[in-house]
Amino acid sequence: MAIIRQVRKRDGSYVDFQPHKITDSIHKALFDAKISDGKRAAALTKEVVKILESKPDAIPDVEQIQDIIELVLSKWNRKVANLYREFRLKKTEARKLREKLGLTEKLTYNALTVLERRYLLRDENGRIIETPGQLFRRVAKAIAAVEAKHGGNVKKSEEEFYRLMSSLEFLPNSPTLFNAGAPLRQLSACFVLPVEDSLDAIFKSVRDMAMIEQSGGGVGFSFSRLRPEGDVVRSTGGVASGPVSFMRIFDTATDVIKAGGKRRGALMGILNADHPDIVRFITAKQTPGFLSNFNISVAVTDKFMEAVHKNKEYELINPRNKKVVRKLHAKFIWDLIIENAWKTGDPGVIFIDEINRKNPTAHIGLIESTNPCGEQPLHPYESCNLGSINLTKMIKGKDVDWNKFEKTIKLAIRFLDDVIDANKHPIPAIEKVVSSNRRIGLGLMGFADMLILLGIPYDSEKAIRLAEKLMVFIYKVSHETSQQLGKERGSFPNFKGSLWQKKGYKSMRNATTTTIAPTGTLSIIAGVSSGIEPLFAVSFVRNVLEGRHLLESNWIFEKMSKEKGLYSAGLMMKIAKNGSVQKIKEVPADLRRLFVTALDIKSEWHVRMQAAFQKYTDNAVSKTINFLAEATSADVKKAYELAYKLKCKGITIYRYGSKPEQVLYIGDNMMHAEAEYSGGCPTSVCPAP
Repeated sequence: MAIIRQVRKRDGSYVDFQPHKITDSIHKALFDAKISDGKRAAALTKEVVKILESKPDAIPDVEQIQDIIELVLSKWNRKVANLYREFRLKKTEARKLREKLGLTEKLTYNALTVLERRYLLRDENGRIIETPGQLFRRVAKAIAAVEAKHGGNVKKSEEEFYRLMSSLEFLPNSPTLFNAGAPLRQLSACFVLPVEDSLDAIFKSVRDMAMIEQSGGGVGFSFSRLRPEGDVVRSTGGVASGPVSFMRIFDTATDVIKAGGKRRGALMGILNADHPDIVRFITAKQTPGFLSNFNISVAVTDKFMEAVHKNKEYELINPRNKKVVRKLHAKFIWDLIIENAWKTGDPGVIFIDEINRKNPTAHIGLIESTNPCGEQPLHPYESCNLGSINLTKMIKGKDVDWNKFEKTIKLAIRFLDDVIDANKHPIPAIEKVVSSNRRIGLGLMGFADMLILLGIPYDSEKAIRLAEKLMVFIYKVSHETSQQLGKERGSFPNFKGSLWQKKGYKSMRNATTTTIAPTGTLSIIAGVSSGIEPLFAVSFVRNVLEGRHLLESNWIFEKMSKEKGLYSAGLMMKIAKNGSVQKIKEVPADLRRLFVTALDIKSEWHVRMQAAFQKYTDNAVSKTINFLAEATSADVKKAYELAYKLKCKGITIYRYGSKPEQVLYIGDNMMHAEAEYSGGCPTSVCPAP
């Protein structure tokens, strides 16, 4: 019998034979079949090795080993063998797609699933008619075509844009991937619509919302202009039902539309703290399932916060006639907001004065609302197209590759500016406002992964300093690029009288250039952590189609644990019990310190990280402040008040288990994540751009 010492890889190179890799793959197949049996995996591995040693070739290749694993499994348990074969086929498919795309990183099983389910074009019979490479080519070609109107080199731009996306160094928001080069051509993710105080206006907003959601966009509303419940309706002699009742119409319409089948519809509902129906609004989501498509936030002013801190009353004002209805203690409302956020995750808070202080186009009107995830304050009828740079691709050695980062920012800004002109908005009023302001929002993803690769714990002063350094850099380069584009192509039409002109700028192509968005499915495609969120788990169970469950682990932890000789499927399953390594003794202290998860981190660090990025972000920052189930309302209060103190533009918190439905949960003694969850808001109401 031959002793197996080496294995021939697919590329022809040789590596040492490691039987534990066979055990790990068998372990995963057993897990997928809901069989947890470490001894069985070890016994089957011995059988595989025995067969290998009986073969005349002492250096088997990878495919031969997998064939024998499949043979051994089929003799023992047909179901497990079928699951192993299916997973093997998916890996082969991923490898072929990676070769087509020219990717250096692997496309995960879940990335492929997301691409197939959401992004790749289909024919009228529902059959997929493009590959991921063709998707990126379609988008690059459609956006680069805009360069012709500016005298640019269209073919060169197409190749640059294609490389930018296919390398996964940058990805635009989902509607751009869905619709660029396709008939719909609606390319923006974030919208705000007005809701005026008449039946005609309300139902016009419902209709406009439907058009936007059908194309894959999310919509935010301020309902603060609607008269309160019980107020007079002179045209009928009846009484008004109030904002919360009308929100139900928007919610029901969204249920029907389901965002054009591409993704779940998402809405933001905002009400000013001085609206007479504020108590009903704050408590609206105590009933499970009510307004299920809405995130809700209270818009609070500096004056309101001053009244909270001084324990004073403030006035409730009827928006119909601007008359004072009554007074309430500001602290009562503040505590009610916090208590309900603790109970249900809603409402969040929008610091509306801070938003308008930093609004570069305040001369055309105040901002009243944001998009569904809160990162994009917008004027009525305004939208914004977003994109995110993959920070794991911006590392050189043990530092940020600042030269590459700069080049990527410049190209991404030009791409996003071109998206504005390639866009076909569903409503003429949106086209007008968007063309006047030309807002874009370049952000980041993979921040938590970058920190780990650089050896920096998320909850540390060093991480806060890096966050600021990164954002100062993107802020500076993106504005310089927009200035240059302004010289070449003309400034945004509302430049005159804008904050930029007042600061002495001579040109600016875009009213804003930066946004920190959640990246959701985009980060799954890129294989990195979501936005600026910490890891949600080091190892966990992914719920995929047809009741399947796959064990997933953070790719950097796998790499580092293998380097230290720690890695095994058994260890990953042990970690997956709650997603954290903090109480796993087999994991060394240095790795435990690096691999902190959202629920390991104290809320103060979450808020401080959000504030660090907000300090140099034109628009706003999407960041969920996570709390363990046992957190108190006093803990939530500290986070809300710290966010105000640190000049965040808003805050959203989530206490684990506070909603009956969430896409991250512990069940069957394992941490589970739904197919398209990548971190951040752990409820189904928060699809990312």
